[in-house]
Amino acid sequence: MTAIRIEALRYVYPDGQVALDGVDLTVAPGERIAVLGPNGAGKTTLMLHLNGVLTATSGTVEICGIPLHRKTVQELRRRVGLVFQDPDDQLFMPTVAQDVAFGPANFGLHGDALAARVSRALQAVSLTEHAERTPTHLSAGQRRRAALATVLACEPDILVLDEPSANLDPVARRELAETLAGLDATMLIVTHDLPYAAQLCQRAVVMDRGVVVADGPVTEILSDAELLAVHRLELPWGFSVTT
Repeated sequence: MTAIRIEALRYVYPDGQVALDGVDLTVAPGERIAVLGPNGAGKTTLMLHLNGVLTATSGTVEICGIPLHRKTVQELRRRVGLVFQDPDDQLFMPTVAQDVAFGPANFGLHGDALAARVSRALQAVSLTEHAERTPTHLSAGQRRRAALATVLACEPDILVLDEPSANLDPVARRELAETLAGLDATMLIVTHDLPYAAQLCQRAVVMDRGVVVADGPVTEILSDAELLAVHRLELPWGFSVTT
């Protein structure tokens, strides 16, 4: 069984802009894939199709063998956890613990089982001691990890992260990478941060103008200077990729 199977996925925004134009992608359970590409490539639009935030104009999305449609969207939203770039999209309760409890409570968990789920999620992101703090009082890195905990508490099969390292200082960036590396889940990481992709992922998919233009081992993709240049991707000065 595949974790994600996308076939001929097309999405046209109401203003006529074609954001996805026939995307095919298959992801095996346990894979960690970096989704790379310039602004406007369709990366975030693809991400929003994986648990039904957006509905395809045509084509299919299948998660863990279950086709995504109106009757299955609730189940697939439990299986696919989206972690948005801005933690404010996911942190809105008075305390971190209440934010982390919100998702599983909506899926019907309560009492001791809910408390245990919250405890495990906070422990996974090293925020146990901050459970009763107000999210706005956390650092940027802590807020990003708290947002991740709100998703982990739902115990998804698949994690999809949008620019997880954006605007983090080096220490927070490293702490988040260590947290992600320790998780046992299929992951899609949408990012412009190519070293982060190399650190966390074994495979990279490059998108541009709504289609997949390259798909392969992350070291091979990041070693292809011509491919990166054509699609407005660039490694930091002095960074080398070992193939």
